[in-house]
Amino acid sequence: MSIIDSPYHDQLIHQETVALGELYFFKHFFIAEFNEGINITFENFDSVRILIETHFGDSEFGFIANRKNSYSIVITDAPQFNSTFKNLKAYATVTYTSFASKIFVMENHFFKFNRRNFNNLDDAIHWIKDNMKKTNEEV
Repeated sequence: MSIIDSPYHDQLIHQETVALGELYFFKHFFIAEFNEGINITFENFDSVRILIETHFGDSEFGFIANRKNSYSIVITDAPQFNSTFKNLKAYATVTYTSFASKIFVMENHFFKFNRRNFNNLDDAIHWIKDNMKKTNEEV
């Protein structure tokens, strides 16, 4: 499912198309739907990083990777992602195949974020919102 088909679409603040795919920004989180076959590196993620910084600033945020397409992440860039996104409170992936779910498990060894995998977008959004609500209550 895409965010366009989701009941949360009416809460969308900003949508942006970048070379890597589609980004959907909400108040405390964003959803990325990366393009089929791309290879995400820290370097080519820069346009996304700039949009994250513009939208969230120093505030904590959540990130949902809606993996409706197959793509890869350069795992050796994980330390750079970990150190750059210190205000990332929760990271959810939505996977639609068992292979993609296994990739998530492998990535957990490299990425240091609060991460969880889901098999549908609605559950991922609920989890992210719960994590962000806890964060906002603590402030």
